[in-house]
Amino acid sequence: MRRWLMTTLLLGMATAAHGQVVIYRCTDASGALTIQNNTPCPKGSTQQRRVVEAAPVGSPPPVFAPPARPTAPATPSRPAEHVQPSPAKVESANIPDAERLPPPALYECRTYDNGIYLSDDGHPPQRCAPLRVTGLGGGGDRAGATAACQMVDDQCQRIPDGALCVNWKQRLREAESQLRFGVAGQRDQAQAEVERMQRIVRESTCGR
Repeated sequence: MRRWLMTTLLLGMATAAHGQVVIYRCTDASGALTIQNNTPCPKGSTQQRRVVEAAPVGSPPPVFAPPARPTAPATPSRPAEHVQPSPAKVESANIPDAERLPPPALYECRTYDNGIYLSDDGHPPQRCAPLRVTGLGGGGDRAGATAACQMVDDQCQRIPDGALCVNWKQRLREAESQLRFGVAGQRDQAQAEVERMQRIVRESTCGR
C-alpha cells in the first residue's frame, strides 16, 4: 500500500512537471464528494476525471486584468454663435421688485417720408430731405439736373408710461435683427446696442 501511494505521488509530480494536472471528482456510496489531484477515486466511488494545464513550476499565478472599458467618442464642439437671445429668453436680474425703476422714456418718431421708428432721443439730428430742382436752363428735370436737399426734423412723440415695456421689448427685437442681418462692419456697435437694451429690459420694471 505504501509503495502504491509513493508511486501515485511520483506519477502526479511527473505529470505536473510536464504541465498537466489530473483532477478526480469522487462521490462515495453515501453521497459524500471529494476532489483529488492526480489521485484516482477509491473503489466503489463514482469517479469523474479531468485533465487541466498546470502552470510551470516556479511561475507566479496569472494576474487578473479587467477588460478595458470602451471610451465614448468625443463629441465635437460646435462653434460659438454670436447671435443674442430673443427678449423672451432674457433672464430677469436678481433685483427686488420694490427696488426696480421704470424704463427710460421712449419716443415714436416719424420721418419726412413717413418712416416710423423708436428712439430714446426725443430730438434726433436733422436729416436732409431731397428737393426737386430744375436744370440751369429752366427746362425741368433732365439728366444732369442740380441736386439739393433741405434739412428737416423728425416728428417725435413720447410713448405713454403704460406702454413703455412693450415698446422697449419691441425695440430690443429690432436691435437683435439688426445685429443678425446688418452690415458686418457695424457688428460691434450693434452688439453694444443690444446689450444696452437687454440691461434696460432686465433691470427695470419690464423684467419683473
